[in-house]
Amino acid sequence: MDTGLPAPLTSRMAEVQGQVSAALDATLDLQPPGELTDAMRYACEGGKRIRAFLVLESAQLHGVPDAAALPVAEAVEMLHAYSLIHDDLPAIDNDDLRRGRPTCHVRFDEATAILAGDALQSLAFERLADPAIGGAEARVELVRRFAQAVGARGMVWGQMQDIAAETAASPLSLDQIVALQDGKTGALIGFAATAGAVIAQADPAPLGEYARNLGLAFQIADDILDVTGTQETTGKRVGKDAAAGKATFVSRMGLDRARTEAQAMVDRAEAALEVYQAAGGQTRAAENLRQLARFVIHRQT
Repeated sequence: MDTGLPAPLTSRMAEVQGQVSAALDATLDLQPPGELTDAMRYACEGGKRIRAFLVLESAQLHGVPDAAALPVAEAVEMLHAYSLIHDDLPAIDNDDLRRGRPTCHVRFDEATAILAGDALQSLAFERLADPAIGGAEARVELVRRFAQAVGARGMVWGQMQDIAAETAASPLSLDQIVALQDGKTGALIGFAATAGAVIAQADPAPLGEYARNLGLAFQIADDILDVTGTQETTGKRVGKDAAAGKATFVSRMGLDRARTEAQAMVDRAEAALEVYQAAGGQTRAAENLRQLARFVIHRQT
């Protein structure tokens, strides 16, 4: 499908997808053969690799080579795959389709899917210990930030709020939806986008601001696709949020305002990158990040 993306970004995204998929395959080849590893590999296949792309582009922005950033990119994709496995389980979202294929617990079984998610989570932390990333101080800081982003202060907290909202006496307010999505979707995106700065021991604040707005724009786009998309284009069931009575950006704001807010967040994300151009940084990486922000609200999957 023609996304309308600039050729340099399209080329770089394809390069990252190839690099990260090959790295994931190599790491999973080292795991014991059997159904558990098969399920782990299945869960990691496909996807846009946006989180991995953020890791590698933030690294380039700070002069960190891809070889040093790749283990971190693997870690975020493994953790993301684990989160999708668990999100899709009958006890949570009860989904049977992901990335155009049966979800992990449907393709294998529920117990195998749970254990595959558990194994991917622990393997993600192992990848952050790889000496190829750089010095011990940077690796320890990555582990600390990663744990905060994906645990009870970040992604898992956001998922818990999402579950609790389903039985709440009243729908979530817009501020509550923002807080939920800052955790559930935004925390891992924030880690990925700031990883390059952490490896280089540089200030991660500008990329943190970029990532927060990118994450919210990404979630608004997801909510819009749940209303306007099709199973064929998105690769997953649509219309489930409305059927479940979930409070989303679209249900609280309506489609038109949701689109306007998503664009405003993209504008703020782009503005956060101006410091790199002003400082004479590697502007190709910064431009790729700008274009990525525009892509997330125009994507169809």
